[in-house]
Amino acid sequence: MSNDKYSTPLSSRYASEEMSSIFSLRNRFSTWRKLWLNLAIAEKQVGLDVISDEAITQMKNHLTITDEEIEAAAKEEAIVRHDVMAHVHVFGNTCPEAAKIIHLGATSCYVTDNADLIFLRDAYDVLIPKLVNVIDRLSKFAMEYKDLPVLGWTHFQPAQLTTVGKRATLWIQELLWDLRNMVRARNDIGLRGVKGTTGTQASFLSLFHGDHDKVELLDETVVKLLGFEHVYPVTGQTYSRKIDIDVLSPLASLGATTHKFGTDIRLLANLKEVEEPFEKSQIGSSAMAYKRNPMRCERVCSLSRHLGGLLNDAIQTASVQWFERTLDDSAIRRISIPSAFLTADILLSTMINITSGLVVYPKVIERRIAAELPFMATENIIMAMVEKGASRQDCHEEIRVLSHQASAVVKQEGGDNDLIERVKNTEYFKPIWGELDNLLDPSTFVGRAPQQTEKFVKNDVAKALEPFKKHITTESVSLSV
Repeated sequence: MSNDKYSTPLSSRYASEEMSSIFSLRNRFSTWRKLWLNLAIAEKQVGLDVISDEAITQMKNHLTITDEEIEAAAKEEAIVRHDVMAHVHVFGNTCPEAAKIIHLGATSCYVTDNADLIFLRDAYDVLIPKLVNVIDRLSKFAMEYKDLPVLGWTHFQPAQLTTVGKRATLWIQELLWDLRNMVRARNDIGLRGVKGTTGTQASFLSLFHGDHDKVELLDETVVKLLGFEHVYPVTGQTYSRKIDIDVLSPLASLGATTHKFGTDIRLLANLKEVEEPFEKSQIGSSAMAYKRNPMRCERVCSLSRHLGGLLNDAIQTASVQWFERTLDDSAIRRISIPSAFLTADILLSTMINITSGLVVYPKVIERRIAAELPFMATENIIMAMVEKGASRQDCHEEIRVLSHQASAVVKQEGGDNDLIERVKNTEYFKPIWGELDNLLDPSTFVGRAPQQTEKFVKNDVAKALEPFKKHITTESVSLSV
């Protein structure tokens, strides 16, 4: 990598080698060669005698393009101004017996579009196992803390208690929907196949002297040789760019999920209740040595916004494709599609890292509950008093006055919530003084949160992850700086 040229941080800094290699030049051009080889094999199988065994052998022996060939193709492209034809020439020079039949009957989109569809499928095969591991690790976290009461928040104002584990199930459920959407999108990807210059297969019909059955068989054979289940039945010169919308939509939706997760952890870190992992020698601030900034979750939020925005590229591009095709899709797709998958890859690697080491601080959580629970317990206190024979209306007024006094201490004086002490010192409430500890037990305020969490993880999560059990690991994921 040259230090004198801009290099996208997606590949140079963050994304995995596995994902970066899918969208590399070597993989792209080597895939073109694989497509040319399989076209030749299929044409020969269907009955095109002009293709020799030696031609196929030479192509098989040179599927992986070399650095020298990439450089030669770049020089050729500068002359002919056509990337596919430049590579046809270079591949032909490498495989002289195949030179006259490489790309026979095909248009450029035979290699460019079919290759893109292969990349989309392969990229999802990298992402889906990573998402599975995020869900698995977060589910273990949920089960570990399913019983730990924590203050709930609505409008980021104190609300009824939940548990740390139950809150995690809200993140997991959205990730399960992302998994469903990604698997569906991955399995829906087909191939463009061999359709010719405007999708009519006219060139192939000519090759097989008007035999429609052979043209259809050729299309089917190429698709099977390339390991796909189906071919798009009709296309223009390109496969419909609406497919790019279907492929990128689950990634954009994933970005919304990860952004919410990252934001929640950042807020919890400020509350000192839950933190992302913090390495022993990690520095939070160059000036403030005490700081433990949530930099992983900040990265998640930053990249999630980028990922969500890339969907608009696909939507706008699909909407302006004229008739059988235009070429204004080319440049933007070279940028947005790899960027979307590289960004999703980075997000999921970061999420694995975070969910492998979330840190919970029960004492801080307990202290915050203690500060708010007395107010939440007022209804329990009223009900207990009514059971002792008191009037609900009279009790409501008594507790209302004490609550306002305690609230003034908290808000105006900065003191602790002393409502329970006031209740203990008010003769009216003497009948329930002995019950106050039980009435204030946080575990009685969480409803069915523990049971919901356990059922959700053991049923819904387990069922969703069952097909992917072989991908679940305990390996740690290290992040770049």
